[in-house]
Amino acid sequence: MITSFSSLRSLVPVLIVLALLALVPLMGPSNRFLSLAISAGINIIALYGLSVLFGQTGILSMGHAALVGVGAYTAALLARDFDIGFWFSIPVAGIMAAVVAAVIGIPSLRVSGHHFVIMTFAFGQLLTIVLTNGGEYTGAASGLDMSKPVTLLGSDIGDLQNFYLLVIAFVTISAVASWAIINSSYGRTLRAIRENEKLAAAIGINVGRHKIGAFVVSGVFAGVSGVLLAYFLRHISPGQFASFPSIYLALMVMIGGARLLLGPLAGGILVSFLPEVLNLDPVQSRILYGVCLIAVILFLPNGLIAGLADGWSKLMGASRRRAVTASAVSEAGQ
Repeated sequence: MITSFSSLRSLVPVLIVLALLALVPLMGPSNRFLSLAISAGINIIALYGLSVLFGQTGILSMGHAALVGVGAYTAALLARDFDIGFWFSIPVAGIMAAVVAAVIGIPSLRVSGHHFVIMTFAFGQLLTIVLTNGGEYTGAASGLDMSKPVTLLGSDIGDLQNFYLLVIAFVTISAVASWAIINSSYGRTLRAIRENEKLAAAIGINVGRHKIGAFVVSGVFAGVSGVLLAYFLRHISPGQFASFPSIYLALMVMIGGARLLLGPLAGGILVSFLPEVLNLDPVQSRILYGVCLIAVILFLPNGLIAGLADGWSKLMGASRRRAVTASAVSEAGQ
């Protein structure tokens, strides 16, 4: 059960931003801009799952792109072998990614810290090897094509503008779902584990089960993200879900901030669009990402949004103190 209507204050800014983003097609943006925005939105869906795992539970996965890959390949195989389209693929891919997350989580979460990071990273590499050597079934190194269109009420909605709005709708659902988890009793339990795992176990919380549960929940978000990615790109291959895409997702959630609802949204948009705005090539982009990550770790350990919120609170607090001091001086002089 959600604790209080006051928690809506964290959701309202996100909904306002998403409502404004939904108006972007009215401005006549270029296809390049829409493609970048769609890619950013697909990443943000996965980031909301990663924020539950990392932001609420304190567990960082470096193989999250592999779970996105599970969703993408599930959608592609359902379309190719069973003629199953987009809308039915969404729940099936979410369940498949959740099951895979549980299978990984059961052995991996017996360890913690950097050991867990290494195990999730290894899973991402292993999945890439399996997909590459899967022969005709997985398309091997060349991957699979996605031939089925995205339809709604019998109409094809696969053009960029409609697909952009579809992604915005799924980002909104992801944000609301993440908000509901964060503000539920389950979210409070996850935060208790994050703050003091031993104390949480001492008061009767099944730490292992809740850790696996958080990983499973994050897998559902990743699976849905994978379906959208497969239908957007129309072609998927193992390299899209290897080590660097996972690092890329972790970078986004760390830069934007994992604990506040605006964090994944800010991280996904910033990391996706900053190289385009600065006109950087891929090598320069990776250097910039590294510099940004170091700066965030050193100066904004809770992410950009949390840092800005803290700075604003301090500024307003100082302003109020100055106002009180000025009022007191004025009264004393009268």
